[in-house]
Order: sequence, then structure tokens, then C-alpha cells
Amino acid sequence: MPASSQLSPAQVRELARSRNLQHVVVLGANGTMGFGSGALFTQAVPRVTFLARSKAKAEEGLAAAIGQGRSPTVASRVECGDYDGDLERAVGEADLVFEALTEDFEIKKEIFDRVEKARRDDGIVATVTSGLSINALCKGRSDSFRKNFLGLHFFNPPNVITGTELIAGDDTDPAVVDFVEAFCRAHLGREMIRTADTPAFAGNRVGFKVLNEAAQLADELGPVLVDRLVGPYTGRALTPLATIDLVGWDIHRAIVDNVYENTNDEAHETNKLPETMAKLIEKGVLGDKTDGGFFKRDGKARLVLDPVSGDYKPEAEIRLPDLGYIDQVSSLYSQARYGEGLQVFLAAEGEYAAIARKVVAGYISYAFHRVGEVTDTINGIDRIMGMGFNWAPPSVLVDTMGSASAVSMIEGAGLPVPELLAEAARSGEPKRFFHHPTINAGRFFVAG
Repeated sequence: MPASSQLSPAQVRELARSRNLQHVVVLGANGTMGFGSGALFTQAVPRVTFLARSKAKAEEGLAAAIGQGRSPTVASRVECGDYDGDLERAVGEADLVFEALTEDFEIKKEIFDRVEKARRDDGIVATVTSGLSINALCKGRSDSFRKNFLGLHFFNPPNVITGTELIAGDDTDPAVVDFVEAFCRAHLGREMIRTADTPAFAGNRVGFKVLNEAAQLADELGPVLVDRLVGPYTGRALTPLATIDLVGWDIHRAIVDNVYENTNDEAHETNKLPETMAKLIEKGVLGDKTDGGFFKRDGKARLVLDPVSGDYKPEAEIRLPDLGYIDQVSSLYSQARYGEGLQVFLAAEGEYAAIARKVVAGYISYAFHRVGEVTDTINGIDRIMGMGFNWAPPSVLVDTMGSASAVSMIEGAGLPVPELLAEAARSGEPKRFFHHPTINAGRFFVAG
């Protein structure tokens, strides 16, 4: 289990100056994470090479990076090339190779075969994988490669979302881990969270459990009702099914399949991809990157998917049950009365309020149960959920409603109560779980 970073601001400054990164190579620079991360590196590194299957694809990535970053340094510091003609030369000159290829183990393995042959002995290799095993990706490689290999998981879009997971392999040199954290904090403005090399790491392990649970509920309740029940008032800027559409159904599937196949925890079945989604993915339904997912646009009108039939109908035709408690919660949030708002939520009657509470209870229970598995304290999970997903960290919800109320909600949903919460409810300590010098917890209580 990796310890949470203990680097002080002074150590960050010293370590960030200990190595001089002059050249970063981005593999997969035409993808959204590739060009977004590449643009981020140009803020701190004078030379960034974008590589893709063809130079034209890399140039498409550069154009997208310029449009996203709107910074003159992007265009002036980036050169473009392709794998066939430029990889060996560029990697051989690079201080850091940043791999952002599609989330496929074999594809990444093939590119790392070439990187290993071309890289300098002191060249750092980082993968932006959202959950594949760091140890498996470098298995069988040279000592030098393994010592300098780690996961650097930016969240999309990296120019907006600062939360970043740092994942060491068993053989990664601790000095390399410390340097990468210090560099990212000092020069890229990252909120760095060290996680264990477990499936989906911390943020996606917790976050996609909730997203997939919402997708499962959509089969029964329909997408509109699910996104209303698990909407902004539950502590998220974007509703869960709209999030899956934005991320892409194929990416969602890769993450939850990885977790479902490689873990067996207390909430295992919530990570099973709904059969309806699997069938629609085979037909080419991938969310916003295709012609819609759970939702799509027809001119100004939003259409809603029937997951069972695969048909769409106008959202305006869908009638929701009485969910007046949501308006009450939102009204209290708008007055910064967050604790009172959550108490209204906890007391709301009816089957739909109970469904919403079960999802929120599951989020808190699952997050606290992952302590000691994906991070060594709840703090790491809190920070990646807050700064990576832009969701209310589980501890913020617990602090705001009170530990005893959180335990009661979890018990009422028929879910296991984490011992950390049970002890807090019994003893009253700690009075607060969430502590961060710059994060205002009120930002997560969104009306609506």
C-alpha cells in the first residue's frame, strides 16, 4: 500500500528542481487525453513531441490542443511525427515518455516494446491508463524500465480537472515517484493522489461503481428519472448517465469490466455492465462520440433512450413522479444550509427517495471500505473524488449529515457499514473526516 504523499511545499520545490525536464514525448497525441495532456506539458517543458499513427493524426491532435488550451506556448513548443518514422529518435531524446493510447493492454504492450528499446536509461515512462495494472504493463521488462515506469492518471479534460492519480509499480524507484509528484504539483498545478496498483485505482474504482449502478437502474426506471434521482443535489456537477455519455460507453465498459473481472468485493454486482448496454455497444452506441447514448440531440430537442428497446423518444414526453423533496433540498443548498438540505433528503418518503439514498449510501460505504486497499486513508479517495470527478467527497457528505446519520442511511439501505464510520458514530471522533487547506466543501452542494 503506498503511503500518502508527505512532501512538504519546501520538498516539492526542491525536488521539482532536482531534474530538468526538457523534452516530453506524447504517444497517442491525437486522442483527447493525449492532446489534452500534451498541451498541459507545454506549460512547463520547452519541447513536446506529439506522435500518432500518422503525422497528419498528430497534427490533428496539435490543432485540438491549441483550441483547447488557447495558449501560444502550445503551438510554439510542439513538434509532430508518426510512430514509424519518428518514435525511436524522439523517445531516445526524451526525458519523459507519456503514453496515452487506447485502453487496451496488448496495444500498450506493443508500444512499450518499442519504447523500451529506444529510451534512455534515465528516461521516465508514464502511462495514463485509467485502471490497467502498472505491474502487469511492465512485467518482464528491464530493471531500468521498471524503475522508471509508473502510472500518471490525468482526468479529462486535464486543463480543467486538476485531480491526478500517481501509481507506482512494485519496482518503481521511490525517487522517481517523488520527483514526478513534485514536478506535477509545482509546474502543472496538479492535486496529486498516490494510489495502489489495483483495478481502476481509486477514483474510477469508486466513481464508476456509482455510474454503473445508475446504468443498471436505467433499465428499470429510465434514464431521465435516474439522472434526476442521482442528480446535482446528491453532490455531483454532472448527472451520472450524462457522464457515461461524455466519457464514452466503450471507456465505461473497459473500466467496469476490468473491475468486475479482477475484484470480488462487497459490491461486486454493481460493477457488472448491463446487458442492454453491452448489446447497444455492439451496435455502435458509444455516447456523445457517436450519435448519442442515453441521451442525444435532435435539433434543440433532447431525446432519451429506452435501454431495453434501443429506441429514442423526446424527453418532453416523459412524465416523472412527484420528487418535490429535491426542490426543497436545492432551496436549502442555495441558502448554504447544506446540513439541513441533507436532512431533508434523509427524511424524504417514498420508493424513489429510498432508491436515491441507496445510491448515495453505496457511494459512501464503498469508498470507506476501499481504505487500506486503494489508498491508505480516506483522504486520498476524498481528494480524487472531489478534484478528479468533481463529486462531493464521501467524507464531505458524512461530515455534513453527521456520522450517525450516515450510518443510519447505510443500514437503512441494507448495505455494510464501514468500521471507520461505525466507530465515528459511536465515539463522536473524528468530528470531521475531511480536511483540505484550499477546498471549500460548499462547492459540491449544487442546487438542482
